[in-house]
Amino acid sequence: MVAIFGFTREKVIAAVQEMYTSVAVAPERPYHFPVGRDACRRVGYPEVLLEGLAEEALRAFAGVGCPFRAEVIRAGDTVLDIGAGAGTDTLIAARLAGPRGRIFALDITPAMARRLRELVTRHGIANVEVIEGNAEEIPLPAASIDVVTSNGMLNLVPDKRKAVAEIFRVLRPGGHVQIADIVIRRPVTLDCATDPKLWAECVVGASIHEDYLAMFSDAGFKDLTVLRDHDYFALSPSEETRHIAHRFGAHAIEFVMQRGATAPSKLVQLLQRADPRRMLRALARRGLAGTAALVLSFLACYGTLAVTALLSLAGVTLAINPALWAGTIVVFGALSAAAVAAGVRLHRGYAAPGFAVGGAAALTYVQFVDYSARFELVAFVLLAAGVALDILGRRKSEAALARAASGN
Repeated sequence: MVAIFGFTREKVIAAVQEMYTSVAVAPERPYHFPVGRDACRRVGYPEVLLEGLAEEALRAFAGVGCPFRAEVIRAGDTVLDIGAGAGTDTLIAARLAGPRGRIFALDITPAMARRLRELVTRHGIANVEVIEGNAEEIPLPAASIDVVTSNGMLNLVPDKRKAVAEIFRVLRPGGHVQIADIVIRRPVTLDCATDPKLWAECVVGASIHEDYLAMFSDAGFKDLTVLRDHDYFALSPSEETRHIAHRFGAHAIEFVMQRGATAPSKLVQLLQRADPRRMLRALARRGLAGTAALVLSFLACYGTLAVTALLSLAGVTLAINPALWAGTIVVFGALSAAAVAAGVRLHRGYAAPGFAVGGAAALTYVQFVDYSARFELVAFVLLAAGVALDILGRRKSEAALARAASGN
């Protein structure tokens, strides 16, 4: 992902750095997400983990969950904290790994890294090393880490698959990953996804829940277990943020997994991503199920005619069951109308389902009652109009949310 209509990786990173520089410099300011010691408690940290931690680390905590629920860090472990921020998780990991352990705290925001470096020096914490860098290019050697921990970071990364591959690279075989992060249930449109400011708001950069977990499985991780999910955005002091998060089904998850012995080949990963079941689910989530069903209905009708004509020119006669043929056309037409009708609850528009249902009804009539080639074409035009209005309505709804989130 390099550039899409003015969206660039650099702009996203700049927006994220701006947001978290503000948190580092002035954690007491109001933000759209909870910050500080109270935020630690509200996202699930037990008091025993917070006891004795430096107050300056707790004041700027901005995590989304408690990855330590995984309980995988052992004495003597080498741990990488990706997106370490002010250092709350880094300090907890340092305590769990003990003096024989070693903690690398990685953060892309210079102000956060500087704040944590000063804290570590001031308190004489010898087993922590602070590194400036990003998750897409982790500046550590391969197979050098026992445990990777991260809290609310990957949703902010433009190239998530590259980051996941980097996590796999730096881990030793059999090493563990514990993560808390933001995922969504419904995808965002280009209107939202290309706004760098909205990436920093933690919602639009997030991945679909199952797609997010599949990225790790595709990369060679195993035994992935979701430990908890919770409505992180219910904790937001911003009503607008709560509304937007609800609209996309945004929530936090905590999970743990283990690095496999070897990463699957690029071809295997590509085949996993091309699984037709994934593609169908993706179409449905993106509101394109109606489009797909319309295309299938159209192909069942005119594609079959075209194939039959071509075969007849070649001297091949193809026998088609008329009832089965008509039924296939009608079923896909009905599925298209049903998918469009489901959009009513999203964008409150009734013109789209009206056209789509009318088109499906006309298609049924022309196939089973009184066939007319002209009327059949009109039926498909009605269905297409319904699908087009549905897509337009969804885009308008998402664009309205984008404008609200950016304060325009």
